[in-house]
Amino acid sequence: MEEIVAGPLLSQINTPDDLKKLGKGQLQEVCNELRQFIIDCVSVHGGHFGASLGVVELTVALHYVYNTPDDQLVWDVGHQAYGHKILTGRRKVFHTNRKYGGISGFPKRSESIYDTFGVGHSSTSISAALGMAIASKYKGEDFRRHIAVIGDGAMTAGLPFEALNHAGVSGANVLIILNDNNMSIDPNVGALKEYLTDITTSHTYNKFRDDVWKMLGMLPTKDFQKLASKIEAGLKGVVSKSSNLFEALGLRYFGPIDGHNVLKLTETLKSLQGIPGPKLLHIKTVKGKGFGLAEKDQTLWHAPGTFDKITGKINKKVSSIPEPPKYQDVFGHTLVELAEKNPLIMGITPAMPSGSSMKFMMDAMPDRAIDVGIAEQHAVTLSAGLATQGMRVFCNIYSSFMQRAYDMVVHDVAIQKLPVIFCLDRAGLVGDDGPTHHGAYDIAFMRCIPYLVVCSPMNESELRNMMYTAQLPENTSPYVIRYPRGQGVMPQWKTPFEKIEVGTGRKICDGNEIAILTIGHPGNFAVSACKILATEDLYPAHYDMRFVKPIDEEMLHEVAQHYSKIITVEDGTVVGGFGSAVLEFMAAHGYTPEVKMLGIPDRIVEHGKPEELHRECGYDAQGIAEAVREMAGIKAMVEDLA
Repeated sequence: MEEIVAGPLLSQINTPDDLKKLGKGQLQEVCNELRQFIIDCVSVHGGHFGASLGVVELTVALHYVYNTPDDQLVWDVGHQAYGHKILTGRRKVFHTNRKYGGISGFPKRSESIYDTFGVGHSSTSISAALGMAIASKYKGEDFRRHIAVIGDGAMTAGLPFEALNHAGVSGANVLIILNDNNMSIDPNVGALKEYLTDITTSHTYNKFRDDVWKMLGMLPTKDFQKLASKIEAGLKGVVSKSSNLFEALGLRYFGPIDGHNVLKLTETLKSLQGIPGPKLLHIKTVKGKGFGLAEKDQTLWHAPGTFDKITGKINKKVSSIPEPPKYQDVFGHTLVELAEKNPLIMGITPAMPSGSSMKFMMDAMPDRAIDVGIAEQHAVTLSAGLATQGMRVFCNIYSSFMQRAYDMVVHDVAIQKLPVIFCLDRAGLVGDDGPTHHGAYDIAFMRCIPYLVVCSPMNESELRNMMYTAQLPENTSPYVIRYPRGQGVMPQWKTPFEKIEVGTGRKICDGNEIAILTIGHPGNFAVSACKILATEDLYPAHYDMRFVKPIDEEMLHEVAQHYSKIITVEDGTVVGGFGSAVLEFMAAHGYTPEVKMLGIPDRIVEHGKPEELHRECGYDAQGIAEAVREMAGIKAMVEDLA
C-alpha cells in the first residue's frame, strides 16, 4: 500500500492546538499541504473529493480561530469534512477512510470529540448547532461558540429555513457559514441559487460591505459592539433588496467574501466573535479547488473513485466480458423508453439526477423531468399534485432519503390513493457511505401503509417489467419499487416489456424439506447458495416472491404445505420486514413451520464494501448456505462428530 506522506507543517499537526502554534504567515502553506494530502489520499484510496477541496481554507481558519472542541463545529454536508478529520487527530488513519473497519467518511460522534454531530445526510447543521447553542445558553456556558458550516447544496432543503426562522428570534450565539459553491452533487437549482447570485453581484451591497470591513479593521475592540448595531441597521435600510431575506429572519448577514483567502477568513471569523447573537457569513468557494479537472467537471469529481493524480485519469475496471449495468442506469434508460410511449409520464428527483440516472430523461425530455433540489418532502407532494391531474409520476429517491418524506407518503399519496410510482434507489446495504445511507428500513416502513404496492426486482429484466406494470392505466395504487446500488446480473438487460400480475411471485426451483424465500436482488445470492449446496446433496427450494405487499398468498400456501422449514432472505431490516410478513401469514393461517429470517440485523451496520457487509450480516451466498445446513442438521452433526 502506498504510504501517504504529509508535508512538513501538516505532519506536525495532530490537533488544532498544534495548528494554533503556527504564525499567520504559515497558514497558506498549511492549506497547500492539506489540499495535497487530500488529493494524494483520495487518488489512491477513493472517497468524496471536490467538496473537501473547496473548504480547505475555511477548515484551517475555523480550527485556527476557534477553540474546538469546546467551540462546537457542525459540518453540513459531511463529505466537506475530510480536512477537518485530518486536522483533528485522524491524519495517520485517514487512508482507512470509508474502508471496512476504518474511519467513517462523515463526521461521527463516536469517532472523535471534534465531531459534534453526525452529518451523513444534508441540511441538518443549523438546527443541530442552534440546539447546542440554546443548551449552552441555558447552562450558562458562555465560553462556547457554535458554528454551522452549510453548503454543497444543503441550503436547497426546507429544514435549514425552518432553523433560520427559529435562529433569528432565539438570541443564541450561533454563526452560520453559508459555503456557496453553487453545487451539490449536480448543479444547484431553484430560486435560492438566483438569490445568492444576486447578492454576490450586487454592486451596491459589495461596496457597502467593503467599506464596513475597512472600518472594522481600523477600530479597537471596545468600539466593535457599537458599530455592529449600526451595521445591522444599515444592512436593513441601505443594502439592496437581495440581502433582505436573512436580515428579515433576524440574522446579521456578512459577506460574501472569498472562501479561499485564508487570512481574510481568519480576520473575519475573529471579528465576528465579538458580535453576539445569530449571524450568517456568506463565503464563495469553488468545489474541487486546487485540482483543475475537479474544478471543471464538479459532478464527475464529487466522488470519482481512485485516479492518477498526475494525469487525472480515473481508474475504471476493464473487462473483455460484457458487464451488467448498474440498476440505476437500467432505471434511467427504461424511464426514457417508457416516456417515449406514454406522454403522461414525468420524472422527479431531489438533487440526484446523476446518482439516480434521472439525467437521461432530463437530457432527452427536459420539460418532463424535474430536479427539485435537496427537498424530498417537496418531491413527494409535488408528485402527488401532478398525479391528481392524471400524470404518471416516477419519483426517484434514495431509500434512506425517503425517510425524510414519510409523512408525505402517508398523507399526500396513500390517503388520497394517488398512483405515484416511488423508485427507491440504494435500497439495502449501500457500502462505503455507511449507516447514514443504508436503505435498511423501507420495506418495514412502506408495507404498513394502506394501498401501497411494495415490490423489488431480482434482476434488471424484472426492474423493467415492474416499471412497465406500474405505469399502466389500470394501476390506480401508489407503487414502491426498491432496488440496490450497483451492478445487476444481466449483461443483456434490455428485454421486452411484460406485465407482471401484481402480488405474484415466481418459483426458481423445487426442493426438499427446506424452502428459501427471497425478495429482490438477494435472490441471486440464494441461486449461488443452491449451487454450492447441490455439491453437498442438499436441495432447498427457492421462491422469488417479488412483492412484499400484496404478498403472494397462493404461493405461501404452497410453500407452507410442502416445506416444514423456511428461510427468508432480504436486504432490509428483519424487524418488521419481508420475513415478518411471511411469519404474519403463517400465523394467520395456522401454519407452524420452522422459520429463520436472514437480513439486516436490529443494529446499526457500519460502512464497508457491500459484499463485506452482506457477509457480516449473514445473508450472502455463504450465509444462506450455512443457514440451510444448520436447518438440515448438517452443522449440528459435524459439531457432534468433532
